[in-house]
Amino acid sequence: MSQTIAAALSAVQQRIAAAIQAAGRPAGAVTLLAVSKTFPASAICAAYAAGQRAFGENYVQELSAKAEELAGLPIDWHFIGPLQSNKTRSVAETAHWVHSVERLKIAERLSAQRPASMPALNVLLQVNVSGEASKSGCTPDELPALAHAVAALPGLRLRGLMCIPEPTADGVLLRSRFALLGQLCGTLNTQGLALDTLSMGMSSDLEIAIGEGSSMVRVGSAIFGGRHYQH
Repeated sequence: MSQTIAAALSAVQQRIAAAIQAAGRPAGAVTLLAVSKTFPASAICAAYAAGQRAFGENYVQELSAKAEELAGLPIDWHFIGPLQSNKTRSVAETAHWVHSVERLKIAERLSAQRPASMPALNVLLQVNVSGEASKSGCTPDELPALAHAVAALPGLRLRGLMCIPEPTADGVLLRSRFALLGQLCGTLNTQGLALDTLSMGMSSDLEIAIGEGSSMVRVGSAIFGGRHYQH
């Protein structure tokens, strides 16, 4: 497994480097987040041995269990799934980043529950760029008020925005969704928020996302293979 994951990780890194070059952006402009949800700790260890340090989890219990099991490794843990208010404490005490904040109540709970002994929790606001009723995220209209409120909370550091566009093979549509997130981020920066992170792009569309300014791509299946869900 280790050799397979290492080879897949290298292939993804090459895709990212090529996309950065094609977009005329500086080398190293994009961070790779390896999405390890549903995969065992052994898969994370294999990717870690190949040089990967940032890992993303979608489920609170899975994040907690893996972080405890791999406590000896200096892993950068990212929580990227939907977060309910009754499950914020575990994330506040474990994660280094949360990508999926969409309501002020969630941010307030993370702020209150972040241990004072830990560095500020890096937070991204999830924006529903596709307008789908079933999709998580605040609306573009709700974003400015939410962003300024979250930026003022202690124990948190608002770093930027995240989106998950609708699944589509339409590259033009995807590009417009990613471009919208970049525009929203730029507007917030003109309002005095020092945002530096756009979390957008996955295994199938990372090149398009990087072309539109993504600084962090969330890649799971292209590194670890197909998933077997038990949730």
